[in-house]
Amino acid sequence: MNGLVSIIVPCYNQSQYLDGALQSVLDQTYTNWECIIVNDGSPDHTEEIAKKWVNSDLRFVYLKKDNGGLSSARNSGLDIAKGDYLQFLDSDDILDRRKLELSINELYLDVSANVVISNFRMFTVNPNLSSAPYCELKKELFTFKNVLFKWDSLFTIPIHCGLFKSSLFNDFRFPEELKAKEDWIMWLQLFLKEPKVSFHNKSLAYYRTHKDSMRKDDKFMEENYIKAIVYLRNFVHKKDYIDYLINVLQHKFSETIQLKISISNYKKSRSYKVLDKIKCVYSLKRFFIKQ
Repeated sequence: MNGLVSIIVPCYNQSQYLDGALQSVLDQTYTNWECIIVNDGSPDHTEEIAKKWVNSDLRFVYLKKDNGGLSSARNSGLDIAKGDYLQFLDSDDILDRRKLELSINELYLDVSANVVISNFRMFTVNPNLSSAPYCELKKELFTFKNVLFKWDSLFTIPIHCGLFKSSLFNDFRFPEELKAKEDWIMWLQLFLKEPKVSFHNKSLAYYRTHKDSMRKDDKFMEENYIKAIVYLRNFVHKKDYIDYLINVLQHKFSETIQLKISISNYKKSRSYKVLDKIKCVYSLKRFFIKQ
């Protein structure tokens, strides 16, 4: 019950949110923690804010490095983490004040468990004004096959929902060639080990949505999704990998068919016919004006 928790907070260009994230760490009812703030070469006020917290409480640790991306920042935190347990927290997200306490209690009640996953809620500015999550987490979802085949389509697990025994990361580091989808790879490699998972069906993590989130950049996410699919070959069994590729192709084919149906239905609609007539009239007017 007294194990040290290492909380790893990677930071890049989100200093406006950092105080909130670190305050949620300081507010934890479980007090045996270290918080590793990793400045990933951020050009904003991250260093100034981080040093303020380090000077106010010795449990905060500051690490500055050249920019290498989210995976690189988390790996730098893992390299110096001393904890018996690991908690990840992105600099724009928030932890419930009892996140560590209740997660540690779950591990105490189920001594065979080495991962505790809690539920979460969404917020934009104030976590006290949060909304329902974008997916429903259930314990039966937490298997390798579900994480492989149903990730994004049915659910995802925000990384700060988890509390992990640090031994699970002895032979794992985040793939630094990925600038997104690295959390998916982490959960896949974790569930490949068939860990004993305890699920705490209480919202103990708060996930922030904002316009600057890299998840809003469709091209960026697509590029890294393709890279992640290629990376799967490093550890996913050949049959599962082929089944996954077939599943992706089937899904894309189905999307294409639905798009064609939608376009066809729109062309048959009254609004399309009206717009088409207006377009024809406009084209004729331009023709006669030129004449």
